[in-house]
Amino acid sequence: MSEWKHLKIGDLVNPEKHSCVGGPFGSNLISEDYIDAPGIPVIRGNNFVLGSRYFYDKGFVFVSEEKADSLFQNTAYPGDLVFTQRGTIGNVALIPNDSKFPKYILSQNLMKLSVDSEKADQRFICYYFLSPKVQQIITRNSVGSTIPGFNLTQLRDFPVSLPSLKEQTEIADILFGLDRKIENLRKQNETLEAIAQTLFKHWFVDFEFLNEDGKPYKSSGGEMVRSELGEIPAGWRVGRLGEYIDIQHGYSFRSEDFSEEGNPVVRMGNFLNGGGLDFHQDKTKFFSGEINERFLLNHGDLVVALSDITQNGIILGNPGFIPSDGKQYLLNQRVGKVKIQGTINKLYLYCLMKTTQYKSWLKNSANSTTVLNTSPSRIGELLISLPPNLNLLNELQNTLSPLFKKIESNVFNIQTLTKTRDVLLPKLMSGKLRITAS
Repeated sequence: MSEWKHLKIGDLVNPEKHSCVGGPFGSNLISEDYIDAPGIPVIRGNNFVLGSRYFYDKGFVFVSEEKADSLFQNTAYPGDLVFTQRGTIGNVALIPNDSKFPKYILSQNLMKLSVDSEKADQRFICYYFLSPKVQQIITRNSVGSTIPGFNLTQLRDFPVSLPSLKEQTEIADILFGLDRKIENLRKQNETLEAIAQTLFKHWFVDFEFLNEDGKPYKSSGGEMVRSELGEIPAGWRVGRLGEYIDIQHGYSFRSEDFSEEGNPVVRMGNFLNGGGLDFHQDKTKFFSGEINERFLLNHGDLVVALSDITQNGIILGNPGFIPSDGKQYLLNQRVGKVKIQGTINKLYLYCLMKTTQYKSWLKNSANSTTVLNTSPSRIGELLISLPPNLNLLNELQNTLSPLFKKIESNVFNIQTLTKTRDVLLPKLMSGKLRITAS
């Protein structure tokens, strides 16, 4: 590494842009500033993926062009790096160059960095900040005794060791290539999930399943009758979800029970916003002791999040399937294992637990002001309508099973690629593994 240059991040900023901006109050927007799309998107914490340079280019609130102009110093552009300053500090994401938006506004407690492309590869700098050693430095040097912080001064003064620009690009190409594959698999899973949800809604919400003549039931004049849920097809019945399922609470692990290795524990943090589970190393805790077999989870078990630390209830009630990766997963408190007692199947339940009706039901009845909580009994009170026989439920299961098998395969590949990237990252960033020029 003797030929590597030792600089500060402030030495790499693009002098032609507002290159290193933000602040403890960010753009300090209030709810009245937001407008319906179209507008200028506002970057918030939900646009970051923990432990990844991936940037969620969706899920925005918007402000007007006029409001954005007044916040020009808090504007970020494609190619910029964005950092979190409070709470989970040091999260970094790279706004893609091919972004669908020409510019963004930074929300509260975010800051951005515009890298001079003649001095450094922006992707290399992003991965540099994602490396374990740098993340440890940020955590150790964070300011604030109760709420950790990472401010603009620290960012500008942060030391960085750089190889030649050519080697930076080659290193970034390798890591970016792995991340691109991970990103593509995630997008494919999002598409497959959307297809499954669309079919479920078409059949069990809009009641457009095919009738005996192969035509959509409701729009083809199928008989509808009144019920507690509104109009439903004739012959269908309304019941409570608790008639068909039972939900078992998890084990109350203590923080000192967790270890560096052992069996992974399914916790709130493992639930994805749109449903499903993520067991990235940064999100997973392990337990190596003995535990009652009641809290052991098997491949294909359906679990549900019974709590949510976000006030908008993004993961409250979200479902997920335990993967078939050979690991023995354990059930944590505030996560429920769903046991089917009646005639419905797991894929029906999974899709039901992603509907607006179900999510609204839980969020509107959740207790606590800091942590949103629901309960097995509350979930069981949800009213659902079901067909008179198993034919439509079985058809749903048969139709969706190949999609969910592909999703599971993609999840396994994502985990493999993520592990490969995480092994390479610190070695490439430290110079322990060098790229031989061709």
